[in-house]
Amino acid sequence: MSSTPASTPAVTVERDGHVLLMGLNRPAKRNAFTKQMLSELSAAYGLLESDDDLWCGVLFAHGDHFTGGLDMLDVGAELAAGKFDGPEGGRDPWRLDGPWSKPVVAAAQGWVMTLGIELLLAADIRVAARDTRFAQYEIRRGIYPFGGATFRFPRQAGWGNAMRWILTGEEFDAAEAHRIGLVQELAADGPAAIVRATEIATLIASKAAPLGVRTVFASAHLAHEYGESAAIERLRPDIARLFATADGAEGIQSFIERRDAVFTGR
Repeated sequence: MSSTPASTPAVTVERDGHVLLMGLNRPAKRNAFTKQMLSELSAAYGLLESDDDLWCGVLFAHGDHFTGGLDMLDVGAELAAGKFDGPEGGRDPWRLDGPWSKPVVAAAQGWVMTLGIELLLAADIRVAARDTRFAQYEIRRGIYPFGGATFRFPRQAGWGNAMRWILTGEEFDAAEAHRIGLVQELAADGPAAIVRATEIATLIASKAAPLGVRTVFASAHLAHEYGESAAIERLRPDIARLFATADGAEGIQSFIERRDAVFTGR
């Protein structure tokens, strides 16, 4: 049977303060994506984005591998139809469905195949174990990357670096992923990568003002979609708005008192 039993979550979801930990949970099948896993990960991303008490997410995988890609026996019909129906309130884990306001830190280990690379590209900060192996393999199966790699990979790694791996489908290692900017940090092994990703997310959730983080996201997306001039127009109005919030006042007070700020998201 290709799917995870209904009693077993295909994606674990755990709150750690203001951080949401989202774990791919089909380790016996290298976390290959089934319809159940797609649905549950969509729901987890929807929760992250909609819950004001969640300020950052961590995407990781249980077991030895991040993901082997899609379980074609389970999702082949939907893939052929070009349609995946998500749950009500869910969001696209590849973040192709509009603006986002919460950062995601991803940790990878073992195999990172096809859509797994695109999950990393959709995250904001990535950590990988030193033995991680990557492959954008779709071209060798007669299809192509449809989760964002065709535009995110060149933008984040450079045209030549992206085309080198997308067009050949060859595998590459963590050192190469780090060199081209696919991942930002390397860790000794899978558990260490998850620990480090969680540390980064906790740092964001505990030290950064959540309203400020959302404004950073809005500004960056505005510049990407409409150009720098559109983002420039919002810089001073946005900073004035942030200064008028409770968190803005707390930030100034913490500076005066030479202490860490305690933000509330208001």
